[in-house]
Amino acid sequence: MIDFSQFDSLIAMTMYFNNEATCKQAIIETRWGKGNQQDIVCPYCGKHHCATRKEGNFRCNQCKRNFSCKVGTIFEDSNLSLVKWFIAMYLISSHKKGVSSCQLARDIHVTQTTAWYMLQKIRLLYPQSDAEAFEGKVECDEVYIGGKEKWKHKSMRTPHTQGRSTLTKTPVFGMIERSTIKNDKGEEEPMSYVHAFVVDKTDKATLQPIIQQFVAEGSLVITDELNAYSGLEKIGYSHGVVRHGDEEYVNGDMFTNSIEGFWSHFRRMITGCYHDVSDEHLQGYINEAVYRWNTRKVSESERFYDMFAKSVGLIVTWSELKLCKVA
Repeated sequence: MIDFSQFDSLIAMTMYFNNEATCKQAIIETRWGKGNQQDIVCPYCGKHHCATRKEGNFRCNQCKRNFSCKVGTIFEDSNLSLVKWFIAMYLISSHKKGVSSCQLARDIHVTQTTAWYMLQKIRLLYPQSDAEAFEGKVECDEVYIGGKEKWKHKSMRTPHTQGRSTLTKTPVFGMIERSTIKNDKGEEEPMSYVHAFVVDKTDKATLQPIIQQFVAEGSLVITDELNAYSGLEKIGYSHGVVRHGDEEYVNGDMFTNSIEGFWSHFRRMITGCYHDVSDEHLQGYINEAVYRWNTRKVSESERFYDMFAKSVGLIVTWSELKLCKVA
């Protein structure tokens, strides 16, 4: 099996994955081990004991269909070199603020449209799961993305867009769990994990069901004084409030600085790298930022392997990508 821990830099990765055969072998080993006939699973009928053909593809002895190792992955139906796909995955996983489609197009010598399509496919490897609920101390906060019209003439600006107005801005709700991890020396150090989602409104009917889905009962939920958070005690949570309106920002362990730090990082990612994002694809960029935040303590090689393992189990078509909207 390939030791992915050796890919601690872009040069180490590209020196190893420098041809199609090596890339395909990595996909085969990740999906089916060493690729013995009894281990290979047909992506069409799910049966084992597939025969290896001379050109390196496979044939199912049950349904008699031919297939390659790329069937059932994000690389399916792509004529682009696997070497370029691997480089794109490494770049987007290792760069702190991501990579724009224009920059990626220059880096791997493809068109901007192709680079954008690749990045959108790769972002679909970052779904947020509620399999493990947040617990302990959890900060909640909302932010509004977009709405800057300072370059417009005053006569063209949308009126009444200050504060929490959603006329030109998109509301996003986030939760962050304060936790700890052990470092290489065995010592505990602070760590936080985040979930964030585009929402239609920032009212109680919208936000509190999300909290119930992702935060374990009995946890301490720390928020500002927004009315949407009132009544959390009635649904099984302790509730700490930081009154920003009274210029209170820290009261012992009561603060929302962690989630606000994530919002600051996300805004810098958008303005510094992508400059602007559409509402249609905003959730994809949020998922990317969440994934990078939650894995910021792991090495580049570990994050690359995690992305690679996800990539061999996801099929995304162009029509699905154009219409993709995450609720």
